[in-house]
Amino acid sequence: MNFNTFTRHMAAALCLVLAASGALAASPTYRLHVDGLSCPFCAYGLEKKLGAIKGVQRIETNIKDGAVIVTMQEGLALDEATAKQAVKEAGFSLRKLEQVQSAPQGAAAGERK
Repeated sequence: MNFNTFTRHMAAALCLVLAASGALAASPTYRLHVDGLSCPFCAYGLEKKLGAIKGVQRIETNIKDGAVIVTMQEGLALDEATAKQAVKEAGFSLRKLEQVQSAPQGAAAGERK
């Protein structure tokens, strides 16, 4: 293999790596601590309200812990006022909102499109 062929192959490989890294970009993820969650029906109502927020990509609810994990689309954030309003409209109280380590896009099941 001559130098020019090797250089072209390396450039193509580099382009593929850069393209793949863009597909794995992290999306902002938040943990909401919600008071009052006690059953799947409660979780459903809360998920419906949170899912109506622009940019929400994924929601996971842990009733036992009273925690909801909300993953946003890349480049969008969830502000506390918006989250608090959605939680209140669902009939609950937002105790705390914290940003957590983001998950790679497409890595989790249950994504919203």
